[in-house]
Amino acid sequence: MIRPAAALAALLILGACSPAATTSGDKSQDKFAGLDAQILQWRKDIIATDKLCRSTADDQKCAKFEVACKAERDVTPAEQAQGVTAHVVAMITYDGFDQNFKQAQSGTKAAEFTKTAKGWTRAEHGPVYMQNCGDMK
Repeated sequence: MIRPAAALAALLILGACSPAATTSGDKSQDKFAGLDAQILQWRKDIIATDKLCRSTADDQKCAKFEVACKAERDVTPAEQAQGVTAHVVAMITYDGFDQNFKQAQSGTKAAEFTKTAKGWTRAEHGPVYMQNCGDMK
């Protein structure tokens, strides 16, 4: 019962920090339509692949997923010519369990989401500042 509540909480947090949607009510015109679903899929992929999420013990599973930041990035004219309509960088934080050190540990991941007519794709992204998703240099 806790997992559905956590997923709902994550969605509410995600919605609160989402880029502004169009006000016309036409989701086909919202350049960020579908991004929330892609971030939820990213969460599932982290649970399936991250070393901090490998434990099967109930008190050691990955939890407390939170989208710490999302920021739109510029689409270059060359990218626009290739059909790219949006770039968004996001950072997600979570708690897991380090099997080597036998202790809880926080994890973070950053990704860049790119939207084309075919939908969203995700690529790993280097570290970003949690406050604004700006690139660390």
